[in-house]
Amino acid sequence: PWSFDFLVKMNRSGIREVTQKIIHVQRRGMATEKEIAMRITATKNIKKITSSMKMVSASKLRGDQMRLEAAKAFAAYANNLGTLRTSFEEMNNEKDSLLTLFEDKEGKKKNVVVALTSDKGLCGGVNSAIARGVRGLCGQNQEADISLVVVGEKGRSQLRRMVGDKLDFAYTEVAAPLNFSFASSVAQNLLESYPDNSIYHIAYNKFISAIAYIPTLATIMPFAFDGEKETLASYEFEPEAKQEVLFNLSEYYLATELFYGMMEAATSEQSSRMQAMENASKNAGELIDKLTLLYNRARQARITTELIEIISGASALE
Repeated sequence: PWSFDFLVKMNRSGIREVTQKIIHVQRRGMATEKEIAMRITATKNIKKITSSMKMVSASKLRGDQMRLEAAKAFAAYANNLGTLRTSFEEMNNEKDSLLTLFEDKEGKKKNVVVALTSDKGLCGGVNSAIARGVRGLCGQNQEADISLVVVGEKGRSQLRRMVGDKLDFAYTEVAAPLNFSFASSVAQNLLESYPDNSIYHIAYNKFISAIAYIPTLATIMPFAFDGEKETLASYEFEPEAKQEVLFNLSEYYLATELFYGMMEAATSEQSSRMQAMENASKNAGELIDKLTLLYNRARQARITTELIEIISGASALE
């Protein structure tokens, strides 16, 4: 037979074990006040960071908009040289218009796609939109001779996974803001790396407003120096050095379109980042309110439990 002391010890050990299990379940299923308070503090710090980033992006956006307006006036002449601008959405809806961009009746030509993206993230879907558009472009034109050049680390990392076999080289960690000197160096590198009759396609985000942008593809056809389709055939050149002038103009034309695309992409990036940080700050505020309500409920439950214990102890003494 078991003694009374043995039964008391067994009872105490059983109660202790059950109590530890209950505490373990409570800790696993419901956060403590300290854990909730730490989450609130961390979320507040994140909200401070996102709010600061929104203000910085808004300041940079004003500067990028001014540079974009200047670039529009600077590149206005390029519209008279036959640049074809098409949004990726239009190309996806009409396959014929997409295929005609790479169609050449005189023979197969090299198609060089230049994707303009950013080096930094936290800017919404600007980089993903360009990467998806370029991937669809390559997928729907598999028979075309396509080479890919990327400006920006985010675009390079995504397109290397999607169409890495077509990626030739990339420009990353470029100091902002981008300028015409950098665009000229990119254009010169392209002209030296690919044949003279190559077709260049510049993929960038066209800035519409602070909350909207359109992924766009600008196609630059090579100049014709003679024949029926001679470029600027209705113009007279003095002195008689038309081919030399057209050759220099083609280089300047490509650099101008690259520079204009970079200004559009930079402005779209900042507007998207400002919108993304505003949404993040809003979500952080909502999460703080929910956590504060949860913290107050946990605190109230703890105080109520303590009061019940005190009242129960006082009643037991009576």
